Amino acid sequence: MTLLLAIVVGALYASGLFLMLRRSIVKLAFGLVLLGHGTNLLILTAGGVVRGRPPLIPKGGAPLDAPPADPVAQALILTAIVISFAVVAFAIVLLHRVHRTMGSDDIDSLESTRP
Repeated sequence: MTLLLAIVVGALYASGLFLMLRRSIVKLAFGLVLLGHGTNLLILTAGGVVRGRPPLIPKGGAPLDAPPADPVAQALILTAIVISFAVVAFAIVLLHRVHRTMGSDDIDSLESTRP
C-alpha cells in the first residue's frame, strides 16, 4: 500500500510540475492544485497508513491491543487542505484579473506596462 501511495505521490508531483512549466496561467493553477494533493498524500504516507482504532481509551477501559491511528498526520492534512484551498482561490481570482486586464493567459504575451 505504501509503495502504491509513493507512486501516486510521485505522479502527482511530476504532473503538477509539468503543468506549472507550461505557458498558460490556467495550467499553472492546475499544477498548483496537483502539488497540493501530492503533498497531502505525502503527509498521509509519512504518518503511516494503518487501520488502527482511534487513540481514545474510555475511563477504566482496557489498553488498545492494535496500534492506534496517528491523529497528527490527519490534523496536518486538514490544515494543508484549508491552506491550499485559500491559495488556489487567490490564484483563480488573480488569474481572472490578469485575463480581464491583459486579454490573454499566455505567460509570454504578458508584459508589464510601465509609464
